[in-house]
Amino acid sequence: VSMKLFKNFLVIILITFLLYSCSKKERVTILQEKDLNEQMIELYEEAYKEFLDGDALYSAKKFNEAELIFPQSEWAPISALMSAYVYYSDDYYSDSIYELERYLKIYPKHKDRDYAHFLLAMCYYENIIDEKRDLGPLLKSKKEFEFIIKEYPNTDFAADAKFKIDLITDRLAGKEMYIGRHYLKSQKWIPAINRFKNVLENYQTTVYVEEAIHRLVETYYIIGLESESKKYANLLGYNYQSSDWYKASYKVFNKDYNFSEKKFSKTKKKDKRSLFKKFVGKFKTLFE
Repeated sequence: VSMKLFKNFLVIILITFLLYSCSKKERVTILQEKDLNEQMIELYEEAYKEFLDGDALYSAKKFNEAELIFPQSEWAPISALMSAYVYYSDDYYSDSIYELERYLKIYPKHKDRDYAHFLLAMCYYENIIDEKRDLGPLLKSKKEFEFIIKEYPNTDFAADAKFKIDLITDRLAGKEMYIGRHYLKSQKWIPAINRFKNVLENYQTTVYVEEAIHRLVETYYIIGLESESKKYANLLGYNYQSSDWYKASYKVFNKDYNFSEKKFSKTKKKDKRSLFKKFVGKFKTLFE
């Protein structure tokens, strides 16, 4: 009997020890989580201050640290987006793209993915150096803007995306015109005509349509197809009779034809603070 009691006593002691250990571990875990949360807040606050002070690289690093130290926090994805925006704001586009792609992969259900896609599209858009040589960034930005319009049609980002797509379309048409002019100067008449017709058929809403029609007038006249040349001259006159390009086409049929090529200059305005304003509620400090 005494041996049985002793065994029961041992069992009771073991159960008590295990319950105590579990309870203690739970308390320790709570304390650790509280400590991690405080550390995350401190890092986030420091990162936000550095961002306002203009130190983008250090700020982005601290936002990354805030995210990684407490990834379960609701502020972790916000920190990831902040890091991406900080890089974007200081023209570190490749770093911003990396952070955004990482965010989209790690937080597939986060509510601010529309903003992430828009910022990603802007990174590609503003990374366009010379679309005449490299269409990659232009086409990538167009794809992201189209994705926003499709997936988030009722957002402000969709409205902005439509506007940006119009600008991208202008630039794509500009590339076609650039190549067409090159063929024209090289006396490669058929390739030139094909490029100008492509602008007329596929980029009808761009600023290059008038010039494209004029170039068709000019090219057909040069190769002796006056009937085709007059056809496009009439088209230009019917739609753009008061334009400079119509006047230039009118001169094509005169011996004194001497037209100085009109150049369209377009500037890209950067308004990076507007992106910050769109997301300003997410960037407030944790204490507000």
